[in-house]
Amino acid sequence: MGLSDDPELQPLLFGMFLSTYLVTMLGNLLIILVVSSDSCLHTTMYFFLSNLSLADIGFTSTTIPKMIVDIQTHSRVISYVGCLTQMSIFTLFGCLDSLLLTAMAYDRFVAICHPLHYPVFMNFHLCGLLVLVSFFISLLHSHLHSLMVSQLAFFMDVEIPHFFCDPSQLFNLACFEISTYNVLIYFIGAIFGGVPLTGILFPYTRIVSSILRVSSTDGKYKAFSTCGSHLSAVCLFYGTGLGVYLSSAVSRSARKGAVASLMYTVVTPMLNPFIYSLRNKDIKKAMQRLFRRTV
Repeated sequence: MGLSDDPELQPLLFGMFLSTYLVTMLGNLLIILVVSSDSCLHTTMYFFLSNLSLADIGFTSTTIPKMIVDIQTHSRVISYVGCLTQMSIFTLFGCLDSLLLTAMAYDRFVAICHPLHYPVFMNFHLCGLLVLVSFFISLLHSHLHSLMVSQLAFFMDVEIPHFFCDPSQLFNLACFEISTYNVLIYFIGAIFGGVPLTGILFPYTRIVSSILRVSSTDGKYKAFSTCGSHLSAVCLFYGTGLGVYLSSAVSRSARKGAVASLMYTVVTPMLNPFIYSLRNKDIKKAMQRLFRRTV
């Protein structure tokens, strides 16, 4: 059903979504290009950052292009298989985003709390393994969602009050009572969402306590600055995501929930490159070197 039925708003929505998607793609591709082309950024922290940008590209590309095509063609139809595919890929990249943010929190924890052991603990073999494990866990999460939705029965023509096939909306549109499925979906969400969030909060409690023990003000500022960008991305991703689902549990307006979902599905992937580039001197210097070489 999209975000609005007003024909006068469709050109505005088309321009907004198209420009947002282009900025998201260019920003995240630029992060990947800068990290891969500059040898000074060939560290574990920027390895995770480039993978996070790749996950953001997949996360955004699952929903926005379909929305743009629907507005342009004045058609909001999606097939059953297409809906399941969109939901699966959306869940895959959403979970991958969360797990990569957790891995980056562990990287900052080792760098600040155990700096002498950092080269041993955070080698590229371990980082590659963490990314691989994160991908397979996300694949399992996505498969569980698809398996549960594929067991549901729907009417022939279903109107989804959203701009993409959100799993929670699909469960609400089933033909029969699915209280067991609701319990199961919340249980899976608590595991695949709560465990990574705990894995982020625990290292940061140790990081803050370690920074507060530093005597010099410059040392504290330097330590806080190394994890400031990551902490901003975590607050943006989890804050908007939890806010949307908690507000949807209180409010019964599905259309308002769809509008609120724009924050973590569209705005967050677009802002991540700005967060990491504007607050990071190494990224800005690497971009300047890349532009000089290009010119």
